Amino acid sequence: MVLALACACQFMVILDVSIVNVALPSIQRDLGFTAIGLAWVVNGYVLTLAGFMLLSGRAVDLFGPRRMLVAGLFLFSASSLVGGVATGPEILVGARVAQGVGAAMLAPATLAVINTYFTEPQPRARAFGAWSASGGVGGMAGALAGGAITTGLSWRWVFLINVPICAVLIVLAMMSLAATRANRRESLDLTGAATGTAGLAALIYGVMQSAEHGWTSSRFLGPAVAGLLLLSIFIVVEARFATRPMMPLRLFRIRTVAVSNGMLLLFGGIAVAMWYFTSLFMQNALGYSALEAGLGQTPAAVTFVVIARIAANLLPRTGARPLVLAGSACFLAGFGWLAQAGTDSGYVTGVLGPTLLIAVGIGLTFPTLMAAATADVPERDAGIVGGLANTANQAGGSVALAVLATAASVKAGTGAAAGSPAALAAGYDLVFLIAAGIGLAIAAVSLLLPQHRPG
Repeated sequence: MVLALACACQFMVILDVSIVNVALPSIQRDLGFTAIGLAWVVNGYVLTLAGFMLLSGRAVDLFGPRRMLVAGLFLFSASSLVGGVATGPEILVGARVAQGVGAAMLAPATLAVINTYFTEPQPRARAFGAWSASGGVGGMAGALAGGAITTGLSWRWVFLINVPICAVLIVLAMMSLAATRANRRESLDLTGAATGTAGLAALIYGVMQSAEHGWTSSRFLGPAVAGLLLLSIFIVVEARFATRPMMPLRLFRIRTVAVSNGMLLLFGGIAVAMWYFTSLFMQNALGYSALEAGLGQTPAAVTFVVIARIAANLLPRTGARPLVLAGSACFLAGFGWLAQAGTDSGYVTGVLGPTLLIAVGIGLTFPTLMAAATADVPERDAGIVGGLANTANQAGGSVALAVLATAASVKAGTGAAAGSPAALAAGYDLVFLIAAGIGLAIAAVSLLLPQHRPG
């Protein structure tokens, strides 16, 4: 029951990143969004999800996983209800921002639940495999579910469907989780919370702007510089002034925590290249519809789920490094193969083959990295370490999306056939080559992981 609760919450958090994408045209028509304003239906959620993860992780350690799960589910449900009945753009964007805060409360709490309730290596690895797979399925199900709900009912049900689901999960959390909290009297590190959360949010906001306005524009430079300055202040506060720091820097002395979070930062680029850019390639270069593109990625999603379970069984016996190296080899081969595809490529040889290889790599690496990132830490720090791991993955994906989108746009916009399907395919091929390089970087960093000692 505990594992089902953690997986369901993670599924819902990731599902709501992608489920609105297919519904965006209908939302724009009904509520009168501008083209720029419409992007904030997605960005408002992603920005607060990443920005509030560290603060929520520390709150989990202080107030207990059950309290944070129930509070996060309540906020997620209430904001979903507001979004579903929204009558204007401002209301819907505000609801999505609040939804992101609720999701940021849920993600580290689910990891803390797994760390607390699954202490033996084999059950813990299996739990992480199931948790990782539920997030991957949530990301893939978003496109299919969003299309089906929008077509069969209304875009409003993309949000309203969360309300009864959250109600069931709240009951499940109250039944299955103990009402624990820290045995020490502490308060939240408000200075660290303000500088860390604002700094990360500003940096991610700036990176989001770079995809549309470029890396030299004030829309990117202003928020990015402000974000880096705030994050620098955050590190100084945590190291020198905070008596009870929100993110104890001592945790980075644990090699598995430091190295795994570095790899999760890089892994964000792998996930974006795989799920986001292969969907664009199928639609813009091969002429598939949105639903066809979602169906075209389904075999890879199923493969990921299966391999994640296998990796969970192997992890206690092999350790993290061999699985990450094998996954990186799959990234190199899969993205290298995918980079050869063009507008005349068939589905089986141009898309299915390479994406299955990449999915094997994701199944081997993602649950392994999440388990390694949260291993070897005291139970009292499980929440903040879970928040840190989720933040690294989300922030890495946000930065990678801006970088890869800019690279693809520049490549597709050059030459006589600029903007044509062939030019777009060339831009996506460049993205896939960069992703292959990210796979090599992950392999190099994985060599810093400690050697596995069986037993």
